[in-house]
Amino acid sequence: MKEFDYTIDYKNTLFTPNDPRYRIGRGEQGVLLVRPYTEVICEVWKFRTPDIARQSASKIYTLYTEYRSKEDFVGMDMCRKFLEMGFTRARRYANHKDGRKYDSEGNVRPQEKDWATSEKAISARIFKQMRDEVTSDKVYIDMRAAWRAKEGARKTERSCLT
Repeated sequence: MKEFDYTIDYKNTLFTPNDPRYRIGRGEQGVLLVRPYTEVICEVWKFRTPDIARQSASKIYTLYTEYRSKEDFVGMDMCRKFLEMGFTRARRYANHKDGRKYDSEGNVRPQEKDWATSEKAISARIFKQMRDEVTSDKVYIDMRAAWRAKEGARKTERSCLT
């Protein structure tokens, strides 16, 4: 797997559909860096309550289907990353209301008593369900596999040139 490329000047770089500079990376890597996708998706990304999370995840999924209809894997994967981030961030606040997992000594703080039933826990499940929709979509699976193969080929091409 090719790691996310943090050497790109993301503040001054605009990615285009299927831009070969894009790297999938791990999990949510680069979710807040890949413009203009970040700006578009970030406008609708919210998880404060289950109703807000449901609306947000639905809007992100709609964006995903729009990118899919254009065969734009970068947009599709960025939607997946935002859905993943909705899940992980909501889960963090479900576990620890202030978002802090560790105390001042670096010890893991106990989970909230309502970690599985709170509004944030419900919001997390909403985002996870929608993320799972994306990651089980055959079009996404096939495009991701092809993208990973291209990432590997680009790496091999570069090493042959040096």
